[in-house]
Amino acid sequence: MSSPVSRFRYYILILALVIATGVVGFIILEGLSPLDSIYLTIVTISTVGYGDITAKTDAGKILGIFVILAGVGSFIFVIANSIELTLGRKEAIARNRKVNMIVGVFFSETGTPLIRKLKGAVTSSEILNNSLLVQPDWAERDFLTAKTHLGNWNYDININKIDLVEVHRLLRGKRTLLVQLLQHPVLFEHEKFTDLLNAVFHLEEELSARDDFWQLPESDLNHLAGDTKRVVSLIVIQWLDYMFHLKTNYPYLFSLAVRTNPFSNSSSPVVR
Repeated sequence: MSSPVSRFRYYILILALVIATGVVGFIILEGLSPLDSIYLTIVTISTVGYGDITAKTDAGKILGIFVILAGVGSFIFVIANSIELTLGRKEAIARNRKVNMIVGVFFSETGTPLIRKLKGAVTSSEILNNSLLVQPDWAERDFLTAKTHLGNWNYDININKIDLVEVHRLLRGKRTLLVQLLQHPVLFEHEKFTDLLNAVFHLEEELSARDDFWQLPESDLNHLAGDTKRVVSLIVIQWLDYMFHLKTNYPYLFSLAVRTNPFSNSSSPVVR
């Protein structure tokens, strides 16, 4: 019963059992018809007390006391948990929108230009890019299919196809932004995006720790390829999630994002 949903289900079950006990009990003890028994049970729980139908026997009165005590208590808890669930759902929606605003800032300032600099280094990059050509008519199923497919993708990186100097310049210029995003309290509940930020920040630290990219041994290039692979595998999935968010909530932003898709070699903001 740790979550509001679990508590709500628990009290609904108790309320249902109390009602069932009252209905069956009044039929047996008071000889009422099923309809009258249901009526008396609901009236008793609600404590309205019309007086048109009442318990006549001692056993029926004892049952009525039980129905009042158990029914009123469980009914109040059901209402309270319903309110809690409603407010919690609204808060979750608000938090999700705040998170996606931060995600949008990341892609606008860092993620999109970073994708353009790294995408060509992925083995079979043409196939990868084609899987990410989001269309205006994509539905939720299309996004889920792309995520499932790309979640199992082998993001092998040819580090020699990456201009490490340019990547370093980009990330170094966004270091302050990355630190600010990592410190934002709303991201504590968004583990996947936090993992992406950590991976990007780590790549920036690795590149900043080297004075020269031209004389690196093969072993070190392989190490950087591994760091780059981590970034690419995370950024692809996060980008799809963000695009679905725009599609669902901000169609006008989604339209621009589709036209400027960083995975498309022919992307253009100009409406054709």
